[in-house]
Amino acid sequence: MTTETFEFAYEGQKMRVNTRLFIAGQWRAASNGARIDVFNPSTEERLASVADATPDDARDAVDAAAGVAASWAATPPRQRGEILRRAYELMSSRLDSFAYLIALENGKALVDARGEAAYAAEFFRWYAEEAVRGVGELGLAPTGSNRILVQYQPVGISVLVTPWNFPAAMATRKIAPALAAGCTCILKPATETPLTAYAIATLLAEAGVPDGVVNVLTSSKAGPLVSTMLHDPRVRKLSFTGSTPVGRTLLKQAADQVINCSMELGGNAPFLVFEDADLDAAIDGAMVAKMRNGGEACTAANRFYVHRSVIGEFTVRFAARMSALTMGVGSLQETQLGPMVNRASRDKIAELVADAVERGAQIVTGGQVPDTRGYFYPATVLANVSLDSRLLHEEIFGPVAAVLPFDQEEEVIGYANQTEYGLAAYVYTRDLSRGLRVAERIEAGMIALNRGMVSDPAAPFGGVKQSGIGREGGHHGLLEFMEAKYIAASW
Repeated sequence: MTTETFEFAYEGQKMRVNTRLFIAGQWRAASNGARIDVFNPSTEERLASVADATPDDARDAVDAAAGVAASWAATPPRQRGEILRRAYELMSSRLDSFAYLIALENGKALVDARGEAAYAAEFFRWYAEEAVRGVGELGLAPTGSNRILVQYQPVGISVLVTPWNFPAAMATRKIAPALAAGCTCILKPATETPLTAYAIATLLAEAGVPDGVVNVLTSSKAGPLVSTMLHDPRVRKLSFTGSTPVGRTLLKQAADQVINCSMELGGNAPFLVFEDADLDAAIDGAMVAKMRNGGEACTAANRFYVHRSVIGEFTVRFAARMSALTMGVGSLQETQLGPMVNRASRDKIAELVADAVERGAQIVTGGQVPDTRGYFYPATVLANVSLDSRLLHEEIFGPVAAVLPFDQEEEVIGYANQTEYGLAAYVYTRDLSRGLRVAERIEAGMIALNRGMVSDPAAPFGGVKQSGIGREGGHHGLLEFMEAKYIAASW
């Protein structure tokens, strides 16, 4: 292994990850030669280092994307789809290696990492099929004077900014529709988890993506780097997944060039359990909705509102399941809960729990930072949480669940909507009419009814209010990278 590659073997599969910038199909050092260290959150040990891009490198990446933009847009949709299909097949054949890499640099449990790798690959398959479905429309104007033709064209060079919590899936969820639509792109992954992004770049080149169509930049100074690209008039799209405060800043910058934006921002999902719910199913769903990725997910259920008649049983059983999880090094087979991604993330969780306890919350299980190496925080359940506790209003991003009682449907809908966020929500009831009625009234872009998982490559993912703009996944995700052109024609 050199300073320019990261190599490992897992379950008989070997993977070599180039750690330089990927621009115009070439691996190159940052223009200033600087590098960024990458750490394993489970051990706090240095894993590798990656190139630290500058604004000059960003301009080079835009040049590369611009140089092949016309030819890629003109590539037949079927050909683009076949390349994405090859990417799916390659990633599917390397799922174990991708999972292990994700577990190393992100810290998530290997079982979660495998799930993410499979989910990430599915975006290549879905958009391989969607690539040929950017169909147009033909109609007659109401006056009868002309025909209305609508065709969909690539929006243009796209800047894709992804977070650390799903380093593979957030990249493929953006790259796949961009390529299917005919757009060239520049990916800027999080500095905590850059290795997965570079592994995906290698895979895409092997799948046949032409040089310059996908470029990858890592930088310790993301603000100036992204701003440079957003102020280049050739860039026409920004797709960002991350925190709401950063999203607001990027929207302001994008306004200078009136750039098309898709923003998938924060969440603070409510989990509603009515008195008639199947408690076995609700607790199973709660474990998925809360503990997927160790709670480090924007869709994670944070606020558990349980009908007063069943809250006692629910809390005891839920806490028992949470306390039984095996916490440990993410890359080990037996681990069910890995560490948080870094010290700041773990400390924020501890701070939110301490605030809730100070306001009267009871710790049912967990709640203490372990005296061990790594950024670990145990699965935690809190009862008797005060309504003014910070964790009911801020995104927890960790394995902490606050359980609160409610009595009436109208009351719990009010609780669910009492947040600036509106990404996901979960509802458990045997009464389908009530479930659908409540789902319609909750202010969120996605509702999981009697299930703990809402994400699906075939479905539109996104939120309302401060949780974002636009949708990813499904046919909607393809249209985010296309512009509708109307032609008035007479014949």
